[in-house]
Amino acid sequence: MKPSIGVIGPNNCDPDERRLGFDVGAGIANAGAVLVCGGLGGMMEAAAEGAKSKGGTTIGILPGQSPEDANSFIDIPVPTGLDVVRNFLVIRASSSVIAVRGGYGTLTEIAIALRLGIPVIGLRTWTVSRDGLVDPGILTAETPDEAVSKALDAMKNRRGN
Repeated sequence: MKPSIGVIGPNNCDPDERRLGFDVGAGIANAGAVLVCGGLGGMMEAAAEGAKSKGGTTIGILPGQSPEDANSFIDIPVPTGLDVVRNFLVIRASSSVIAVRGGYGTLTEIAIALRLGIPVIGLRTWTVSRDGLVDPGILTAETPDEAVSKALDAMKNRRGN
């Protein structure tokens, strides 16, 4: 079975964010992993486009009820009708998660992943603190390639391989 890596981030991207997402998606496909995302625009579309540019497989966990809502780079749309609650399913369907920048929706997905023990790699995203200290749960990466490499390593370590 191919590993699945979730990509989370903002609904609207500036050109720099879009490039990061595209490169993360391309790296996921090059690694032979499946990309999981929310299936809509912004970071989700950029990452899916990157994955498709390298022949990768993409899954979009959609907030609405129509598979037609998925961006054009999604191979397998999964309509849920759950609105933002679908964020939980994006994380649950991922063996590890790469967070690229993002707003409060991204922050909730990070929290869900950390709570479930799913590795989170942060690329220019949130940091969280607990008792005044930075929580080490989010592994940081400086580049898309490093983020993908850390995501693959973290899921292997999680499985004990």
